[in-house]
Amino acid sequence: MDANIAKLKEWIAGSDNIVFFGGAGVSTESGIPDFRSPGGLWERHDPMEVATVTALHRNPRRVWEFLIDALASLGQAKPNPGHFALARLEREGRLAAVVTQNIDGLHQAAGSKNVLELHGSILRAYCSRCGRPYPAERMNHGAGVPKCECGGVIRPDIVLYEEPLDDDIVSRAVSAIRQADVLIVGGTSLNVYPAAGLINYYQGHRLALVNLSATPYDRQADLVIHEKIGEVFGQV
Repeated sequence: MDANIAKLKEWIAGSDNIVFFGGAGVSTESGIPDFRSPGGLWERHDPMEVATVTALHRNPRRVWEFLIDALASLGQAKPNPGHFALARLEREGRLAAVVTQNIDGLHQAAGSKNVLELHGSILRAYCSRCGRPYPAERMNHGAGVPKCECGGVIRPDIVLYEEPLDDDIVSRAVSAIRQADVLIVGGTSLNVYPAAGLINYYQGHRLALVNLSATPYDRQADLVIHEKIGEVFGQV
């Protein structure tokens, strides 16, 4: 076993207050491309035309064409070993929370309970006018722009460009990270703000970064592992 992975395993075994902060790289092993990578959604769609509040109001049909594409790429995805390992650590009383930038719901599908979704979830929806909640099935019907009984456009419960993150979710994420004994950051380039800035709230001395490529925070981490999340957690 690689020495760094062995060290991470040791940290995990000795802690009951771990927080995992993850990004798109956690789900790529489930077949979901990173939005920004080759083959990702931003290669097929301009995010300024399909993923902003302005776009939703200006051209809801164009936004929904994008959402149907997004739902199709997420619909067949299943949790991978990384998701299942995190759920196991929570059941064992070691993992206090998962803070995720992903909107795919795979952490919950694997069994994780305390999941803080910074960018919302594509599996939930609500009316953009009256706020009435709707299930994901109401979105993925392929019959044009879905409308609420009040006439408002039904939209996914995700954070679009031009929108702030949910204050309550951010507050809970900050609290969890600040109190963590071990913070494991995985599958994220730490280049997307404000989410990436949450790492600065960590006050401990066991910060592990697990990502295929280098991040701006590698130098301040206590442990850096440039491997896939699923492969690493398969050994710890």
